[in-house]
Amino acid sequence: MIRKLAIALAVAAIVPAAAWANAFQTFGPHLGFSTDPSQVVFGGQLQMGDVAPSLDFVPGVDLGIGDDLTIISLNGDFHYRFIVEGMTWQPYAGGGVAVHFVSFDNPGPIGDDSDTFAEGTVIIGADVPTQSGSRFFVEGKIGLGDGPDLKVLAGWHFKLR
Repeated sequence: MIRKLAIALAVAAIVPAAAWANAFQTFGPHLGFSTDPSQVVFGGQLQMGDVAPSLDFVPGVDLGIGDDLTIISLNGDFHYRFIVEGMTWQPYAGGGVAVHFVSFDNPGPIGDDSDTFAEGTVIIGADVPTQSGSRFFVEGKIGLGDGPDLKVLAGWHFKLR
């Protein structure tokens, strides 16, 4: 599993750092939980705003711990922001693709101690500006495959520039 993660990180490092710095407007941590498997989830994400009108690209990474599993997820999400006048919270909906690297704490008798698979996700969330100029968000991610059935996350987006 560590070898697969190292390969994924090496591929991400190929992209020039200057291109990443100019493309993404915000970054931040998130924390939450998942169901089936029942895990504590924490990680982080970047956000590239307005890749199309009201559409953001939000790649991220999650670490889920619990239920005799450790899951590292690489996510490529898109959020469509709804403009609602008079509301402080800005709702969004979207979807994405997740690649899960799973490590079993108690491998079976044939010794399978890891697995890797991808799935689609459906996302519903909302964010709100804070007094410091960052944005606080909450979201739910519904898994459409063999990954976690539901992730509920809360976190912050801090400005990069």
